[in-house]
Amino acid sequence: MGYEMEELLPVVAKLARKYTGDESTSITYEKAEQFMEAVLYCMNELDRFGGNSVVPGGKIPAQQAYENGYKAVIRKARQALELYHDVLHGFADYGNHCLYDTVIRGIPEFFKWYDAEFEPQNTVLTLDYPVLKDLSSYTGVDRIYEFLRCIRAEKMFLGRFPETYVRDVLRNYDCQYQDMIENVCEIVFGAVICHVLVEKPLSEQDFSEAEEAWIRRTLFQKDREEARNQLAEVTRLFVENYYGNDAGLLEYLTGAFDHILLYQPPVL
Repeated sequence: MGYEMEELLPVVAKLARKYTGDESTSITYEKAEQFMEAVLYCMNELDRFGGNSVVPGGKIPAQQAYENGYKAVIRKARQALELYHDVLHGFADYGNHCLYDTVIRGIPEFFKWYDAEFEPQNTVLTLDYPVLKDLSSYTGVDRIYEFLRCIRAEKMFLGRFPETYVRDVLRNYDCQYQDMIENVCEIVFGAVICHVLVEKPLSEQDFSEAEEAWIRRTLFQKDREEARNQLAEVTRLFVENYYGNDAGLLEYLTGAFDHILLYQPPVL
């Protein structure tokens, strides 16, 4: 961001005074570190999503950059809440406790306890349900927002299938699927893609030996890069035909490729 430490310290000090209500002139080292991280988080939010700290002739003062960034964090929190309400509409957990607990029980706790002013970098939740995107570079509301985008993509994908079909696939994968901590969308996508590869209706659950052999040759007995490219093309056509060529969903489903190519889908 181009700000020196001497420019940031007054911003941190002002935040600390606000936290203590001007009743104390000292805070712990841990608190000071927390406030520094809060200031940097907001400034980064400004650069990434809310605007730019650079203006003609130089950069805006650090205090202004922080305040603008804080407003950007607040906007992102509102956007995340709107996204969550969108996710809740017609949401199904398919009996998986981890998915239910994370989305239905966990996410409201984030909005209840998130402190955008004094600790915006705190994600609050562990987000136990695994998604098909690496979120390790995100913290705070950014991580929650990206997580909800993933859940929305899964909802879009799974919503095309009867709930009974999704549950059947999960049961074939793990008879105790209710308690597993794995991605539901990834498992169902692995099963669906096998049907797509052999152009077999989902209603016909059993594969012939010839069909199974063809799928294995296509996905598991080829060069990994070649198999991945073929999987990508099949997925592209699938999303184009059944999901209006949704680019976000297509990108999200690519996160399942490695799992599919390492482990045979549950239908085989």
